[in-house]
Parts: sequence; C-alpha cells; structure tokens
Amino acid sequence: MQHGLAIVGRSVSLPPLGLLTVAACLPPELDLRLVDLNAEELHDYDILSSEVVLVGGMLVQTSSMQDVIARCRRLGRRVIVGGPAATSRPELFEGATAIFQGEVEGRETELREVVYGDRFGLVPPGPYPSLSRTRTPRYDLLDPSHYGSMSLQYSRGCPYHCEFCDVVELFGRVPRVKSDVQVLAELDALRSTGYSGSVFFVDDNFIGNKRAVRELVPELVRWQERNGRPFDFYTEASVNLASDPELLDGMVEAGFSAVFLGIETPSESSLARAGKAQNLALDLRAAIDTITRGGLEVMGGFIVGMDGEADGELDAHRSFLRNAPIPMAMAGLLTALPGTQLAKRLEREGRLRSDSEGHQFDRPNFVPERDELELLEGYAALLMELYGAPAYYERLRAYLRLAPPPRYAAWPSARDLHDLAQGVRYFAHTPRGRQFFPLLLETLLRQPAQLKWVVVRAILGEHLIRYTEEDVVPRLRLAIERLHSERTAVRSGNAEDETDTMAEVASGSVPRDHGRTRVGR
Repeated sequence: MQHGLAIVGRSVSLPPLGLLTVAACLPPELDLRLVDLNAEELHDYDILSSEVVLVGGMLVQTSSMQDVIARCRRLGRRVIVGGPAATSRPELFEGATAIFQGEVEGRETELREVVYGDRFGLVPPGPYPSLSRTRTPRYDLLDPSHYGSMSLQYSRGCPYHCEFCDVVELFGRVPRVKSDVQVLAELDALRSTGYSGSVFFVDDNFIGNKRAVRELVPELVRWQERNGRPFDFYTEASVNLASDPELLDGMVEAGFSAVFLGIETPSESSLARAGKAQNLALDLRAAIDTITRGGLEVMGGFIVGMDGEADGELDAHRSFLRNAPIPMAMAGLLTALPGTQLAKRLEREGRLRSDSEGHQFDRPNFVPERDELELLEGYAALLMELYGAPAYYERLRAYLRLAPPPRYAAWPSARDLHDLAQGVRYFAHTPRGRQFFPLLLETLLRQPAQLKWVVVRAILGEHLIRYTEEDVVPRLRLAIERLHSERTAVRSGNAEDETDTMAEVASGSVPRDHGRTRVGR
C-alpha cells in the first residue's frame, strides 16, 4: 500500500505481529529492539550491536530474509529464522544458525536454547498449542506512527479444507482461540501505546469457532464502550457470515466495519473442485449484499486460473464484479503453495513446476488446465479493468448505495483531519481528481457520515490503481513476452527438425517411411 500510505505520511500497512508475539516469549532479561524492514533500514550497526538476530516472514519476503541472514553471517552474528516461510520451506534458509519451525507457544525452552546458542540447525514444529499460552505481544516495541493500522490475533486454524489454502496445513482444521480476557488485555496494551484507529484481527477465519466468537463479541462491545470506542476493527471470515444475522449485527456493534471474504470465483465447478463447499451453499452475490446492508464493507478475494474454469470465466468475473459493492476486489492467479492439497495433487499429476515463493503476478508455478498465454493475457486485462479509475469509483458508489451510515460515527480525530487534508491536497494535482472530487461532493451533500470512508478508500484506491498500472501489469507483460518467446523457439525448433528430416529423406540417408514417422512426431 506504499502509494496510498505515502499520501498520509505513513510507511507500512501493518506491524510484524509474529515477531512481537515471539518477543513476548523471550527471557525478560534480554534487551530487545524491533527493526521492521517495511518501515526502516537495517544498518550494520544494528546487527553488530546485537548478540543474536531473529528474522521472520512469509514466502513472498524470502529474498529479504535471505539477505539479512547473509549480512549476519558476514558480520559474525548468530541469526535465527522462523515464521510461515521457514515452516513451509526450511531449505531456503540453510544459512541461518537455527531454523525454528511452527508456533512458539509452549516451546519457550526450545526458543531460549536457540537464542542463547545452545541449539543449532532445524528445530521442528511441535503439536498445535493451546492459545491460552499466548502472551500479550510486545506492542511497546513499535513506533505506531509508521503504521496505517495495527494488528491482533484471536484465533488460528480454519474448519474448512480448501485445496489451495495453506492455513489448515500450518495451523490445523480445529480453530484454536484465545480467551476473552487475553483479547481484552491485548487491546489494553495497544491502547497504552497511544494508538487509536483501525485494528486488523488477522485471523484467517474470525468466525471459524462460532460458539467462542459469540462469547467474545459482547465483551468487545463492552470494552469499546468503556474506552470511548478508540478502535475500528476489520477481519477475515467465511462467506457464511451472511447466514448469521445475529453475529453480523454483534460484530458491527463491537466496532467492526469491514470483512475480507474468500469469494474466489463465481464458477460452481471450480469451487467444487477446490473443496470450497461453504461458498456453494448460498448465493454469493446475495450474501455480499446482505453483509453490506448489515454494516460491514466486503473486501473480496478472487482467484483466476482454477481447475474447472470454463471458457469465458474471466467474463464471469467481470460480470460478477461490475457494479458490485466491493471496492477492494483482490484478484490473483492461482498459486500452488507448499504443503497444500493442491500442490500435492498437481505433483501427482505431473503439473507442478516449482514451489511457490508467494508471487501471483508471474506465470503460475504449475501447468494450468487452460491455455497459459490466454490465461495471462486475460488476467492482465481483467486487472486493468478492475483498477481503472472509472470502474473503481463506480464500485465505491455501489457500496454507498447499499451501506447504512456508520453506527458509531465519532468526531474526526487529529489523524483523520490530517488524512483528509492530505488526500484533498493530493487529488487536486492528479488525474484521479476528476473522479474523487465529484464523489466527495456527492458524499458531503447526501451521506456526510461516510466522508471519512470515501477519503480513505480513495487513498487506498490510488495505491491499487498505480500499483496495477506501474508494477503488476508490467510484470505480467514480461511473463507474457517470455511465454511468447518460448513458444516461438519451440515452433522454430520443430520447423528446423522437419527441414533437416526432409533433407535427409531427399538425400536418401534416411528411409522415406522413417522420415515420415519423424515428421509426424
């Protein structure tokens, strides 16, 4: 979100919650310092002034993690790597002093051993721990001014088993939750930093354990009321939230304003093949409208290139999203992540090309069922349409037509006023001002309570529009060019083989029947 965050003077969307959680499990006598590479540089002095460096991240951050490992080795410092990337693909981090796989709760002794240099190499994961052991993350190590939002985790795991998802492989199919007391303590810790604003519950499915979350939501309501409603929550959930109006209303009452849903595709055959049964049980578009009218903005995840897609599938995505109340529609190419059921199936079928490193804007890491060139060209065209300014602003209007006013519209904070002023100043000097200012005026006259939402979504849209134009589509075009070149080379090679064979046949050096057989192959 660098283009949008730069407008309001912040560096990064979210803090590294995994490292903050690990920091809470370290011996209290240690002097800790956090360097978030998304927000600041790591200097040699930082490494040299430390006895040991802990590095964590996701697969998409592998290159950066490897660079830190190499620098630590060059400077003679021990380095421990952990997190999702190290758990999924430990072979990528063999230069580390130790590779700590899996979750940290209940394994403080092992963590202490690697930190103090008493254990080296691969430290394999243990059983899934109870989250009752999780300590309050060390939010005190953060500089809140760097971040557009803060993060908090309530649960791990998901009860569903979507073929392409690695959540159940990393965290299991039984959602484990923190106690209500733990969650409230973490909110207190966040508030003690002086921060107020949006907080992302990073759970992969916040409603995975519905019985537990129904008990938590009233506690969140009471906490917000006691503390003057300092936080605006958002999270991820399964689309069947639409079937539980009581829970939906409770979440809105607790201060949730948005939810990310894995919609994936309007293709029922693709959903069935991917094991996404929960999306087949209801009308997806009706569910989105229900959640929007209930008071939660839907952010949608979509996947292109799934097995089972029929001809015209990209047109189906376009039709589904045209005028849909989903401004933040995230469409990505299907990726076979390590350890997923999808990767295992593709490997059995001989279609897996390589392990994924988390990128979605290149050729897929497997042989797709449909023509790959057609897939890439269609995907690039879909993104250009989705994140052209006219289509994006039309989706903003579609949301405003359905959404109720915010239930608890607070007076704008100093941070809100700053962001509004910076946004207006920015759009006064960009082409997108032609879309922004008419919508701003419409909102001011008809739905003034939504003014903050419009400015924030316009700023986020500026990132998505520019990122699509300046980064994503050029990368896809390079992939398309490489694929074109490969196919041209193959055709050229085949033509040369045929020419050589016919010349051999004509000279009599190869029997004519044999020559025809070669050409036929």
